[in-house]
Amino acid sequence: MSSFKGDSMDDFKGLRITQLDDDDDDETAVEPINMDEFDDDDEEDDEDYEPVMLGFVESPKFAWSNLRQLFPNLAGGVPAWLDPVNLPSGKSILCDLCEEPMQFVLQLYAPLTDKESAFHRTLFLFMCPSMSCLLRDQHEQWKRAPEKAMRSTKLFRCQLPRANPFYSSEAPKHDGTDKPLGHGAPLCTWCGTWKGDKLCSGCKNARYCSPKHQALHWRLGHKTECQQLRTVSETSDSGPVNNGVALTEKQKVASKSLWKEFVLINEDESEYDTEMSGDDEVAKPLVSKREVDDQMKSLMNDFEGDADKKSWVNFQQRVDKAPEQVLRYSRSSGAKPLWPIASGRVSKSELPNCKSCGGPRCFEFQVMPQLLFFFGGKNDRESLDWATIVVYTCENSCDSSLSYKEEFVWVQLYSQTT
Repeated sequence: MSSFKGDSMDDFKGLRITQLDDDDDDETAVEPINMDEFDDDDEEDDEDYEPVMLGFVESPKFAWSNLRQLFPNLAGGVPAWLDPVNLPSGKSILCDLCEEPMQFVLQLYAPLTDKESAFHRTLFLFMCPSMSCLLRDQHEQWKRAPEKAMRSTKLFRCQLPRANPFYSSEAPKHDGTDKPLGHGAPLCTWCGTWKGDKLCSGCKNARYCSPKHQALHWRLGHKTECQQLRTVSETSDSGPVNNGVALTEKQKVASKSLWKEFVLINEDESEYDTEMSGDDEVAKPLVSKREVDDQMKSLMNDFEGDADKKSWVNFQQRVDKAPEQVLRYSRSSGAKPLWPIASGRVSKSELPNCKSCGGPRCFEFQVMPQLLFFFGGKNDRESLDWATIVVYTCENSCDSSLSYKEEFVWVQLYSQTT
């Protein structure tokens, strides 16, 4: 399993996946189940799958692997903001249901080669860690018009031209020496995620994005540390820092409840269709394609009349080729999500248009439930869980006065039949 190749800007474009080819050569060995009759989309599904890039997680190899000047792909931990100054703020950073700051899930560096203003382009996914909020979110998705939905999961898109005030126009070296061009906004001392625009009145060093995070930090121990930090702040002769952290470092956060940090690496799904072929006797399949087809037909007959179970079989059949995948990416014009179940899908007619330009949105990527395993999710009723999280972004990836534009996220939860 290879990582995103990051020794040059060209190699680093691991998720610079724009308009993938409509190649049929890399199809799966076992024909997928035709789900046309179960798709609630207004258009018929194509029988062939569009090429997909799979995302996998691994621990960062170097301390500098996740710094923003390297345009990383991350899951868990804290985000590496693309525009480090003009961050999302106000109610946009809150879960609309419990009104608590959302937690960072992942970010994808996905620039567009045919759009100069999107030479750098990163997508940031956040969600409330409360399962009760996610359940309410699911209910609100159907209850309200999409533009008025109360959401516990949000996606922000940020893009920059090659010439910008934050990064060099040259490709990063990826040797630990890369630096951004300037400072970013001070971040919350507790979560390290959102802008710390509220300053501790005591030490005037610790910053917070919300009263909730200030209270959590105070109870955790800042009450006793405040005087020490105040003394350090008054006597320090150190150079320019970003909220007490040098430009080449990652801010340490006080919260112990963030999800474990990983970097995302990518591989073409088609590699898993052919990797077991060759002369190696051990690699030969133990069951012939005909036997697999017969078994699938028998299984489908047993599930006849149950669209959720048929969809689940199709989902498992495809995912089992690379069980540790946590993400599926394809911005091809014909790309569609791989839905685990038939119920709870969003149709194309239900997708709200882009809030900035009014244009249509298209599918870009989906997050798999396997990510919860790597985040250390628990298997109990109150723990966060989902079938898949599907992200739709502006088809034109439009520009606007906002650095971070909110896109549309659809969360599918498991049904009782599966």
